[in-house]
Amino acid sequence: YLFGFAFAFGAPSNGFIGRHFFGLKAYPSPDGDYSFFLYQWAFAIAAAGITSGSIAERTQFVAYLIYSSFLTGFVYPVVSHWFWSGDGWASPIRPNNLLFGSGAIDFAGSGVVHMVGGIAGLWGALIEGPRIGRFDRAGRSVALRGHSASLVVLRTFLLWFGWYGFNPGSFLTIMKGYGGGGGHYGQWSAVGRTAVTTTLAGCTAALTTLFSKRLLVGHWNVIDVCNGLLGGFAAITSGCSVVEPWAAIICGFVAAWVLIGFNMLAAKFKYDDPLEAAQLHGGCGAWGLLFTGLFATKAYVNEVYPGLSGRPYGMFMGGGGKLLGAQIIQILVITGWVTATMGPLFCVLKKMNLLRISREDETAGMDLTRHGGFAYVYHDEEDISMRPTFMMTKIEPNNASPSTDGQRSPSNV
Repeated sequence: YLFGFAFAFGAPSNGFIGRHFFGLKAYPSPDGDYSFFLYQWAFAIAAAGITSGSIAERTQFVAYLIYSSFLTGFVYPVVSHWFWSGDGWASPIRPNNLLFGSGAIDFAGSGVVHMVGGIAGLWGALIEGPRIGRFDRAGRSVALRGHSASLVVLRTFLLWFGWYGFNPGSFLTIMKGYGGGGGHYGQWSAVGRTAVTTTLAGCTAALTTLFSKRLLVGHWNVIDVCNGLLGGFAAITSGCSVVEPWAAIICGFVAAWVLIGFNMLAAKFKYDDPLEAAQLHGGCGAWGLLFTGLFATKAYVNEVYPGLSGRPYGMFMGGGGKLLGAQIIQILVITGWVTATMGPLFCVLKKMNLLRISREDETAGMDLTRHGGFAYVYHDEEDISMRPTFMMTKIEPNNASPSTDGQRSPSNV
């Protein structure tokens, strides 16, 4: 509200950063309304939430407050401006001087949201180190299990549902016809197609993970399937509006193996990310950008990004390598920008002893040591089955008699 939205979409501006709409001054404008602000606010939240997964279970709460303010107020808005604003230097909707004659296509944020959050989380987790007990003395990986697979599955279904706002919702409008004739085909068809490609990519990644992990580790694992599903969603988010449904299946299949491969590398190099956030959002997000450069179709690119004849499209679809080149540039500049901004921030937090909690607090658990009590309070003292009198009632001889006031008599004890 104060400055992040202005840095991202404050037009007119230069190619690097916006410079209008601070505190929503002079907003709404001819180019946007309050609904657009709220929609972009939700995207910013997603980037910060991704990073939190990488540094979970050993990070001071004040560090969350500092990094999330910096990430959503400056780091993320600048990237958003580059690729989503009409003034951004690599935006596909820039009216002139398009990067490689195309601009980078990142329709709903495989790079802008997922890579930004994932790379920020990567540096945070690297700088503060693994959780206690994550690797044994021999350096072997030790699985630290979560306490509720049911909550993980519930979270996954909530995210699945939300992705239909994330991807199809990025059209912003529905009632827009394509071509001069109007008729039955328009933006409503593209919205539906985007929902279909999103679904197919996520489901393919989930199934690929399910059977791949069964072959690799010898058992079925619902947690891995959940993360595989989300990896497919993170990957398809870039090209969901400009690819055919069959291509989304390829996207999801490769995304599952990208996630599995990065998780293997993380264990090998003793990198600890409790939610696999850097591997999932950073790795699969980068694959999604490459996928768009390979499989974006000519017709869909011209529908979603109209007004430029001869716009490059996917290399495997006959569109040459210009779009793929723009996608590679996006991966490189996001990696460099987030590294140059978030890496030093986490280093400063560590130097000031504001990043990681103490070993004693981590061992005891932060719910108790840092947040005033247990997250899950069990009132065992109120459970009648745990009372001594109840237990003795269950084991006393059949001929024992209660006292007249309803309590057990001393002889019974």
